Amino acid sequence: MTDVRTVAVIPARGGSKGVPGKNLRPVGGVPLVARAVRACLAAAAVDLVVVSTDDDGIAEVARAAGARVVRRPDALAGDTASSESALLHALDVLAADAEPVHPEVLVFVQCTSPFLDPADLTAGVALVASGAADAAFAAVETYEFLWRGASAADGTVFVGGVNHDAAQRPRRQDRSPDWRETGAFYVMDVAGFRRAGHRFFGRTAAVAVPEHSALEIDSPVELAMAEALAPLVDGLAGAAASRALTGIDAVVTDFDGVHTDDAALVDADGRELVRVSRADGLGVAALRAAGYPVLIVSKERNLVVTARAAKLGVEVLQGIDDKVAALTGWLAERGLDAARVAYLGNDVNDLGPMALVGWPLAVADARPEVRAAARLTLDQRGGHGAVRELCDRVLAGSATTG
Repeated sequence: MTDVRTVAVIPARGGSKGVPGKNLRPVGGVPLVARAVRACLAAAAVDLVVVSTDDDGIAEVARAAGARVVRRPDALAGDTASSESALLHALDVLAADAEPVHPEVLVFVQCTSPFLDPADLTAGVALVASGAADAAFAAVETYEFLWRGASAADGTVFVGGVNHDAAQRPRRQDRSPDWRETGAFYVMDVAGFRRAGHRFFGRTAAVAVPEHSALEIDSPVELAMAEALAPLVDGLAGAAASRALTGIDAVVTDFDGVHTDDAALVDADGRELVRVSRADGLGVAALRAAGYPVLIVSKERNLVVTARAAKLGVEVLQGIDDKVAALTGWLAERGLDAARVAYLGNDVNDLGPMALVGWPLAVADARPEVRAAARLTLDQRGGHGAVRELCDRVLAGSATTG
């Protein structure tokens, strides 16, 4: 197990005051600790899943779900023990093994968040593993107006605006979002975490997660809410899994109309500006963290393509008139089977490489002839999340095939 790079640790005490036996309570028929283990195992970037517990029942369920169990000493299992102490203990146990495990990236997952998406975990790992951030955490984008205040003697609460000027309430579209920590997961560089002793240090990034995954169970009411939501959320997850792309070893894309919306702003000096999706960047980072080669092939030679490829950390071939020849050469250099490669395009100059690969794909707003040639047309448009959708589907396929 010496090649383990990323370890997910799930602290799960037996004692719980708000909801007795909380970590074994079922949501959608599955104990919370088992749901957390399953999500971590399905995350393409996680190499080992560990449950830290003092409870025999939790240990049994965790093992059955596929996790390794680290028994937590009583001194680290009380109400006052920090999650960080359990994480450090688990890392020390792994390091002291007969076959020592010294991970570079640590994922701290809380089983009180029942609706974890493995793709979000992988995106968080990608940020830290690539060096883009030292720590990252699950967060929900919010435009809510926040207030803070204190109670008077008669119970009245007097407040003032925290993230806004109460006298000037701008429209949502005119505001920058704030980020609400969900508590679902945290990703850390192990060396930095050991030095800091805390989950937040260095360059800390937020991993945007959907609102429905932000529910955290700390009370009987929240447990009931999770039970009510489970059929819907699990159904959506099942539908997403059914949309997975399997049998793919590498991803190749066009640039204009795929990473962008096929429009450009040109300044007086002839320099172009294009619109790209931040979500695409997280998706590509997750693919790279899972070991997938990613290539951009563009007919144009443009500094904006160079800059975007560098930002994504992917290979790029530019000024390519014969995309088939260029792609054939790239596949041969890497020993890749074209039948196990996905190519995402939008216009007629993508038809050649699409015919070469086993998974020809089209963005939602691709030309009609491109959509006709595609094995699958994505739901999202170019520059509006199409690349992220492709990445998520490939990662989902990786999870379903093991």
